[in-house]
Amino acid sequence: MRVVVAHNRYREAQPSGENTIVDAEIAQLTAAGVEVLPFLRSSDEIPSMSKPAKALLPISPIWAPKAQQDLGRLLAEHKPDVLHLHNPYPLLSPWVVRTAHRHGVPVVQTVHNYRQVCSSGLYFRDGVICQDCRGRALGVPAIVHRCYRGSRAQSALMATTLAVHRPTWKSVDRFIALTSAVADHLRDYGIPDERIVVKPNGIPDPGTPTPLGDGFLYMARLTPEKGLDLLLEAWRRHPVGALGPLRVAGDGELRPLVEAAAAERPDVIYLGQLDRAGVRAAIEASAVVLATSTWHDVLPTVILEALASGRPVLGTALGGIPYLVGADAPHEPAGTGPAVAASAVAGQVPPPAGRSAVPAGLVTGAAGWVVPPDPAALAAALPAARTGASALAGSARTRYESSFHPDVLTKRLIDIYADVARTRPALDR
Repeated sequence: MRVVVAHNRYREAQPSGENTIVDAEIAQLTAAGVEVLPFLRSSDEIPSMSKPAKALLPISPIWAPKAQQDLGRLLAEHKPDVLHLHNPYPLLSPWVVRTAHRHGVPVVQTVHNYRQVCSSGLYFRDGVICQDCRGRALGVPAIVHRCYRGSRAQSALMATTLAVHRPTWKSVDRFIALTSAVADHLRDYGIPDERIVVKPNGIPDPGTPTPLGDGFLYMARLTPEKGLDLLLEAWRRHPVGALGPLRVAGDGELRPLVEAAAAERPDVIYLGQLDRAGVRAAIEASAVVLATSTWHDVLPTVILEALASGRPVLGTALGGIPYLVGADAPHEPAGTGPAVAASAVAGQVPPPAGRSAVPAGLVTGAAGWVVPPDPAALAAALPAARTGASALAGSARTRYESSFHPDVLTKRLIDIYADVARTRPALDR
């Protein structure tokens, strides 16, 4: 099988999980015997572009003529079975879908965000979830609120791009939704079920998990939508040392918040930005990993890191987080641990004798727990997660092996390619 992988890389100065996933998929597909033809552009190329090329940048999200010419030559020469698109902005443009179809090549796209509808791709504005552009022919609210790069002009361009390319997106042969929440987003956009496949990202196997450490780890960009302030407010509702240590890793605009918390409380430890070895060490030192996003987070890679290392996750019930921890459907493992008490909150069974019901709103999944994005709910869930960590550690690793291991996901991806290549002529254009 021969596959073109098309991706506009994000700037290296801003660490991108999407770049990492694309690189890993290319390596895994190649190792599985697929001939991969990378068609990559990088936003780091922009400063060194010629003046004529820079003059065309404003229209590149809509069309990107140079990219279409280069892609057309690649398709004509190599005649691939499938084009797999990731991020098209700004140097590729969704027009690559039309170019591929013109050459008779079906298109698969992995949906990493909500940019079919939302100019920022986040469904998040001014500190709260925002879906004001859903159902609109033109995303005027995005322009008014400068949602794309803080610029009204660039927001107008992106909103126009999304309007122009609505038919383009609806012609994609198969969408890969990273979670069930992304699949729901695509259905709401008008994509039929038969063109949607749920296939998450994965990460390399770090090996046999070490015994649980103590306390909690929060590892993310320190930005408002990732919920650092929510976590710190919940943490302060407990006496110092009552929950073990809270380790915080990452960097961003909210760094002063965690630095102040670390100065205030000895049980808050700020680790800064970590390399791969530092990430592994921080996970191994902890018992529970936190994912307290306040937006519809698509697929936080930190959850995959946690599950691969046999650490359960406590997260907010938003976006893809419930899917990742197996809490998007009722889950009641055998025994009398926290999951049974969680079902009692839903009125399914009474709490076991001698055990109080877990906090209202806490839902237990195969590999962790989710709660509403509320400080009181999160504060009440923290002790339950600490107590229940050992009971879910084994199933966290099992969930990684069955759902997020590269061997499993690479086979599924190749099957998707084969199905698209086989069925495209029957699809209604």
